[in-house]
Amino acid sequence: MQTDLLSDSSAIAEPQATTMLAAVLTAPGQVETQELALPQPAAGQVRLRLEGCGLCASNIPVWEGREWFSYPVEAGNPGHEGWGVIDAVGEGVTGLTPGDRVAALSYHAYAEYDVAEATNVVKLPASLASRPFPGEPLGCAMNIFHRSDIRAGQTVAIIGIGFLGALLVQLAKHAGAHVIALSQRDFSLDVARANGADEVIKLDDHWRIIEEVKQLTNGQFCERVLECTGKEWPLNLAGELCAERGHLIIAGFHQDGMRQVNVQLWNWRGLDVINAHERDPREYIKGIEAAVEAVEQGVLRPDALYTHHYPLEEMQEAFTALSNRPDGFMKALISF
Repeated sequence: MQTDLLSDSSAIAEPQATTMLAAVLTAPGQVETQELALPQPAAGQVRLRLEGCGLCASNIPVWEGREWFSYPVEAGNPGHEGWGVIDAVGEGVTGLTPGDRVAALSYHAYAEYDVAEATNVVKLPASLASRPFPGEPLGCAMNIFHRSDIRAGQTVAIIGIGFLGALLVQLAKHAGAHVIALSQRDFSLDVARANGADEVIKLDDHWRIIEEVKQLTNGQFCERVLECTGKEWPLNLAGELCAERGHLIIAGFHQDGMRQVNVQLWNWRGLDVINAHERDPREYIKGIEAAVEAVEQGVLRPDALYTHHYPLEEMQEAFTALSNRPDGFMKALISF
């Protein structure tokens, strides 16, 4: 009888967690790890037990502080690059069950758990089971590449080789383009070479760069120029490097104010200027789905670009690295 009781006891599942740890930006440059109640999925939502979340450069303004932000920021925000395993589903959710490993478009993912609309998650195949998958930035790269209309035989300049720029180098090379990569950091230029760039140029002197690209292209410049920095000078440089009837693709996130651009040059060369940002969640999800396929096929190779890893308790160090970009920094991931 005692043996039966022990057997029954050992079969009892551990009680489900009721609290979680989450990062909270309490003031500019200050983050705390707080214990909070577990979020509950509403109708049409799922809850994820997060495995990790990427840090995005768009987080820098709220980390550094701007007059339009208020603190403390909502727990887990602005984390939006999470992936993990569904552990609960809300009413009316079909096609997703607890245990599914997914990438999610959610917005409080600097935490052990987050909730997302069921329509905003993408199942990850078993072939990616052991690999990190920050879906939002990978999907962003795919969407930018799609809107750039890069084709075999074109000359493509990519300005700014961070995580996004390096992924775009991979995609442009796979499409058969001749790729010129431009970046400030010597390390980034090495990364561009490793990911397939045909030429690399130090991002330093405006007129020297224009002349070098002119020489490399026999005076024709580039059919496609992708600006990935979010800064004013590289945006203006991008216009100078575009061929007549070329496409200038704005991939950088220009979130810190107005820009002055040379519209006269854009007019004269007849440029198509493409603001390659998405706000419709459905377009984000299409990009993440395309990224899953591209990573499975080896077209997109992000793993070596995940250069810095931090536990949730070290978010302060992670944000500092994101802002300072120490030598060797490409992409930081938070693990739970």
